[in-house]
Amino acid sequence: MDELGWDQADFIFVSGDAYVDHPSFAAAVVSRILEADGYRVGIIAQPADDASAFAVLGKPRLGFLIGAGNIDSMVSRYTSARKPRSEDAYSPGGKAGFRPDRATLRYVALARQAFKETPVIIGGVEASLRRLAHYDYWSDTVRRSILLDSKADILVYGMGENAIREIAGRLRDGEDVAAIRDVRGTCVRSHGGPRLSEGAYVRLPDYGSVSGTDPASLRAFAEHFMIQNRNADALGAGILAEKTDERWIVQNPPSFPLSGAELDRVYELPYTRKAHPMYDGAGGVPALKEVEYSLVSSRGCYGGCSFCAITFHQGRAVRGRTRESLVREARVLARTEGFKGYIHDVGGPTANFRAPACALQEKGGACADRECLHPEPCPRLRVDHREYLDTLRAIRSVPGIKKVFIRSGIRFDYLMLDETGGRDFMDELCEFHVSGQLKVAPEHVSDRVLEAMGKSGNAAYERFRGLFKETNGRLGLKQYLIPYFISSHPGSTLDDAIELALHLKRTGFVPDQAQDFYPTPGTLATAMYRTGLDPRDMKPIPVARGEREKRLQRALLQYDRPENRSLVLEALREAGRADLIGDGPGKLVSSGNAEGGRNFRVRQKKEPRPEGGSRPR
Repeated sequence: MDELGWDQADFIFVSGDAYVDHPSFAAAVVSRILEADGYRVGIIAQPADDASAFAVLGKPRLGFLIGAGNIDSMVSRYTSARKPRSEDAYSPGGKAGFRPDRATLRYVALARQAFKETPVIIGGVEASLRRLAHYDYWSDTVRRSILLDSKADILVYGMGENAIREIAGRLRDGEDVAAIRDVRGTCVRSHGGPRLSEGAYVRLPDYGSVSGTDPASLRAFAEHFMIQNRNADALGAGILAEKTDERWIVQNPPSFPLSGAELDRVYELPYTRKAHPMYDGAGGVPALKEVEYSLVSSRGCYGGCSFCAITFHQGRAVRGRTRESLVREARVLARTEGFKGYIHDVGGPTANFRAPACALQEKGGACADRECLHPEPCPRLRVDHREYLDTLRAIRSVPGIKKVFIRSGIRFDYLMLDETGGRDFMDELCEFHVSGQLKVAPEHVSDRVLEAMGKSGNAAYERFRGLFKETNGRLGLKQYLIPYFISSHPGSTLDDAIELALHLKRTGFVPDQAQDFYPTPGTLATAMYRTGLDPRDMKPIPVARGEREKRLQRALLQYDRPENRSLVLEALREAGRADLIGDGPGKLVSSGNAEGGRNFRVRQKKEPRPEGGSRPR
């Protein structure tokens, strides 16, 4: 501040992540946007648990901006088994312990201790997905809005660039923070009533009616979620109001998605694309390594996966950056010290979603009563990969670029719908944008589970697998799919887990890592987990709740590991599938001992491929 000649910062951004000046990190994006608008912004990253740490930059003139980080702090600190994590990719050296549980709540309390009357605005993933009553997996309770628990002044939800710019301007112009109640993409609180005329808002079920465990409360929670879901797009959403005791939360409609030109401006601000040098001694910040040389090409996702919170945070309306902007950023990367010529990704929530799905999404809206791809593709869905393909070609042609990878995920069912440019895209994907392995996310193979997940049936993945194999064979390439599967998702029973295990054996692939379903706030699947109901039709849905059943399903995902043998046997016998125990091609697990069973792999060196790298097991 002394070097800049500042006597006071306008805003101080407090973050649960280490500070990385890169457009994939929220603290950098929000701070750079405000800086571009002429504000003085200071950043306090991962402060100590003491009010004095919030005073190191002095009192901010306009307010504190507080976020727990790129990931909910409880997800950052605990595994899906509720065990403390030993690592944190968003902290120096990847070490855990630099952020508190429920970081937003703690940071607001300490900011208030430091400067009691200073406005506090909270935002980021943690605040966004906990903005109303929500199920909290770690306490196994329904918690109140984080705005009530934190006592912050305003909560910004979603991608908050426009909201924070409007709030900043009104504070700068002298408006009291308590009077700023109508900004899109924000939640505010009140006492005694929502301060809105009757009929001007949609009333959610009260907190008291959704927080219990009786059947009526569980059904009310499912209804509560669906009201939010139907009011999640900027064009058609109403104002939502939720009562907790005598206090109210008012959620204003979402912000309109940024246009392509606005996204270009955000991502072309003068980021250094580096972690702060104070972390060099610890080895830097691991989360940067995956995205340091990546390009964010789009926002939003209309995929509709039940377990994903992107719809509640970024929205369903997809917006893509312009090709010219992406090429300019690629040229910046090519001139960056340390760049080796490899762009790690050109994508977003879904790499091959680059534009609105239909005319309604062009206006910032989405259908409240149906999804774009599930259970069947919408007749209005626009399926076209040509613009994305032309963009990739333009980036590949930038001098200094050797290879452009796609790692953020291809929605393969959408690709298989493209009868015009789908094969051309697959050809160039395999030839230019994959290096040995392509990660994809079928998530499961049981159509019953895929229905609960909001995904296309397994036949779509099988067609994609066949096309990928045929394309690589025709191009003379040896490349492999690395599928990602989830165990214990709502809707999955032991029978479904066995079906998945048989698929893995038939295809010769067993994942090295197994991912249990993780009930995080803001997802349809979490509402299923909490209630045992599918909120879409209110019908009962099976849920693996106990640790025992989750262990059994997870073990089946890695059925060939010796350490999983007893669990696999237990699962097969419990499901009445003892016919799968024994020796032979139709069996899942040997009847012999763990060491001698032929269906259990012996860990050996990976098989080398002629073109380098290792073939996945």
